[in-house]
Amino acid sequence: MSLTLSQARAIIDAALTQARTDGAQPLAIVVLDAGAHPVATVREDGASLFRFDIAKAKASGALGMGADTRVIASRAASNPVFFQSVVAATGGRLALSPGGVLIRDVEGTVIGAVGISGDTGDCDEACALAGIMAAGLSHGDVK
Repeated sequence: MSLTLSQARAIIDAALTQARTDGAQPLAIVVLDAGAHPVATVREDGASLFRFDIAKAKASGALGMGADTRVIASRAASNPVFFQSVVAATGGRLALSPGGVLIRDVEGTVIGAVGISGDTGDCDEACALAGIMAAGLSHGDVK
């Protein structure tokens, strides 16, 4: 199964609904397919300059490392030199903050990732999870 534009838009719409419900700061959202190609992106009015880049780094980092960015950030805390090297080696395509979440189909296969930036990592991640669930997909390590 491939991640469709319809699914990506559903993820974005539900993530934005969650963000407004939670009173989040303006967000940038990037949804990538399993090959890290953009399927859909959005930047809310008022989102600061680097938010899109950070959201993309969260999504591509999750795909590239095979884990949600919350897990990656936890691993980086105990091995900072390695993860600084990964960030440098990938040209900055990894952000060490929650908000990058793997997207899985009903069989548990990774079909993409969503990255969100604009508020706290916890809020960004909560919005990503709400979007994925609303699209009828699974996330992270859930199979």
